[in-house]
Amino acid sequence: MWFSDRVPDTTIQLDGLTAFRADRNAALSGKTRGGGLCVYINVEWCKNSVLIYSYCSSLMEFVTVGCRPFYLPWEFTTVFIVGVYIPPSANAKEALCELYGAIRELQNAHPDGLFIIAGDFNQCKSQDSFECTDWDMFKEAETNGDTTDLEECTSSVTSHISKCINDVTIFKSITTHSSQKPWMTAKPSGRQSVQRIHGHFQSSGDTWHMWQGIQSITNHRPAPPACGRDASLPDALNSFYAQFEAQNDVKARKTIPPPEDQVLCLTTADVRKTLCRINPQKAAGPDNIPGRVLKECAEQLADVFTDIYNISLSSAIVPMCLKTTTLIPMPKKSPVSCLNDYCPIALTPIIMKCFERLVMRQIKDLLPPSLDPMHPSFEAQNDVKVRKTIPPPEDQVLCLTTADVRKTLCRVNPRKAAGPDNIPGRVLRECAEQLVDVFTDIYNISLSSAIVPMCLKTTTLIPMLKKSPVSCLNDYCPVALTPIIMKCFERLIRRQIKDLLPPSLDPMQFAYHPNCSMDNAITTTLHLALTHLDNKDSYIRMLFIDFSSAFNTIIPQHLTEKLSLLGINTSLCNWILDFLTGRPQSVQIRNSTSGATTLNTGAPQGCVLSPLLFTLLTHDYAAMHSSNHIINFADDTIVVGLISKNDESAYREEVQRLTAWYKANNLSLNVEKTKEMVVDLRRAQSDHSPLNINGSNVEIAKSTKFLGVHLAEGLTPHQLHHQESPAASLLPTKAEDSHLPPLILTTFYRGTSECILSSCITAWFGNCTVSECKTLQRIMRTAEKIIRVSLPSIMDIYSTRCIHKANSIVDDPTHPSHTLFTLLPYRSIRTHTSRLLNSFFPQAI
Repeated sequence: MWFSDRVPDTTIQLDGLTAFRADRNAALSGKTRGGGLCVYINVEWCKNSVLIYSYCSSLMEFVTVGCRPFYLPWEFTTVFIVGVYIPPSANAKEALCELYGAIRELQNAHPDGLFIIAGDFNQCKSQDSFECTDWDMFKEAETNGDTTDLEECTSSVTSHISKCINDVTIFKSITTHSSQKPWMTAKPSGRQSVQRIHGHFQSSGDTWHMWQGIQSITNHRPAPPACGRDASLPDALNSFYAQFEAQNDVKARKTIPPPEDQVLCLTTADVRKTLCRINPQKAAGPDNIPGRVLKECAEQLADVFTDIYNISLSSAIVPMCLKTTTLIPMPKKSPVSCLNDYCPIALTPIIMKCFERLVMRQIKDLLPPSLDPMHPSFEAQNDVKVRKTIPPPEDQVLCLTTADVRKTLCRVNPRKAAGPDNIPGRVLRECAEQLVDVFTDIYNISLSSAIVPMCLKTTTLIPMLKKSPVSCLNDYCPVALTPIIMKCFERLIRRQIKDLLPPSLDPMQFAYHPNCSMDNAITTTLHLALTHLDNKDSYIRMLFIDFSSAFNTIIPQHLTEKLSLLGINTSLCNWILDFLTGRPQSVQIRNSTSGATTLNTGAPQGCVLSPLLFTLLTHDYAAMHSSNHIINFADDTIVVGLISKNDESAYREEVQRLTAWYKANNLSLNVEKTKEMVVDLRRAQSDHSPLNINGSNVEIAKSTKFLGVHLAEGLTPHQLHHQESPAASLLPTKAEDSHLPPLILTTFYRGTSECILSSCITAWFGNCTVSECKTLQRIMRTAEKIIRVSLPSIMDIYSTRCIHKANSIVDDPTHPSHTLFTLLPYRSIRTHTSRLLNSFFPQAI
């Protein structure tokens, strides 16, 4: 038997290590096989170590060793190492309770000790928190008769999940520097200082004494007057910055408020919330009160500051100590030649900044929407009232199964950012088995009542730069963070909507169409253009349309009306209407978060359903003239005009009609980013006048980008190769020094280099020159030498992709290009030029 009385210590000793053993007791553990625990301590790290406690039972075994190493950060008084073993058959909850009791006693005796707990926990995981939860309790608590308050039920469930996450998550982080010395982020001395401050504030109820207490605790001293040789520059700068005071001859006179005037009154909750959001790293103002004190003591200071703020508002007087400002001159350039070369940075009391934030929020709420620059501009354009349709008696409500919900939860990407509910995807994925029943109930109740809980459709917008430098607010692209629970719900709904749609719906919309991708959209566009260019006296005009915030302008009422015409049942239409309306939205930039705004227009950019809903909104527009084709991939739209004999009337009429249709559906075109490309390969070319949309001329570009592929005037892929080849050739070289096995290097190559080289290869490779093919093949040969395995040539990749795509088109009768593959004897596409002959469809056929 291992680690019993018959096993001496000498048999387990190792050189340079001290062994601490915990023998397994057969009577206590109920185990007949050997076992036990052993902890080794390196003597070069610590010689002062002792066995504190060992425990053995049928539930678990653990051993605790106390250490006082040679080097110990002053934050810690001692180190406890706990080795744990919990058998797979043990009751996880009872075992953890025993372990918790033993560790709690040590923590109470040594509050500043460092505890390291490691071992084999087997079945003890974070899922145990959910296993013991009675999920029906949440539903029963919010059910009154036959009605369930879905809002409260969902909020309770998500709050409980967040609480469980907080219970098992370690918030303190340890940073290991190059010297391998650990440093804790939270210092016990700092916590003790905060506790002393808490006690001081709790014992004082008077505002003035509270203010004096803050100044005494923070060692506040009046700033001494400047003297000596340094006095001249501050005085000179102060006079320079105040030079405009002499130009102001208007006397400040307060207006007597009318009797019915309501004085602004701040609540304690708002003040507390503002104090808790203080950035502790910001510099203190003239009062030398740091932001960390205000943030940590927000609970104790909220009442007194609320009194100060409200008295200031009612008397219309700001205390002098709050509006005192210290200017820090920062040189604009070096060397400094005059006083104007200094930029004044104002330091005001952080207490005053909190006051300003509260007043600013109140002012913004009082302003009309047209004066608020951050107010959603599209919301004011929507004057359509939201009205749900009463479903007919035979209407069948969509019902999700537990298997579908479990499958969706198991497919959650754990690396995706959490939404406003702060529930990470890893928890939902790992605990899918425990959460599937409660979420199935929530989803089905939501579908039957056509109500989406507010906590699930709350959105946090993260602004991403479209270009740099930023010149206006429209240069930011809003990316929506929604709860991952809602994303799973949307995926289930999207699957149901796609099953209800007819296969022939908008054949030129390549998004969400089976067996269609960006390759199909590009090859179809090129085939239409190249086929027409084979004719005499012909050219093409291609309009690449760019929308201004396409998803944000959707009017939900108009969208649901179109969904009803497509055969979507009334209950699901009402659910989509509720999903798109009454959405609380806020903007977050680092640690700053704006106030919430409720929206009834648009679909959040970043949601799962938004692209599909946009395609359904635009599905009912078709080209009026046979010489025009409109090709879509979600919100990427291109209008291809096939011009013959210089007659552009049909093309221009189509563009004007399309523009009017977009306006009627509340879609706004961004004319500045909308580009047009004219492909005229005739010998005698004429000048082409630009299109005019909404009073602005559309830029005629020599090359542009469509779905990641650069198109030039001659519809050649040269720009695509020369831009991607350097990036693709660099990646294998970086892996050369890694000395990894060929299998790993092959996976790395295919995931980095080959995917770039073969991106949309069916669209552009056929028209590559011999020199370009050799350049691409040279990159692949270099990768072969590094990986040490044989790789397929670029020609083999192209042929394989062509055959695979051709077979998928032949097998799909609903594919828009299916008719090109009609099986006839000696079937081929007649071509007059090599550019059409070498394109995808002639080569595939």
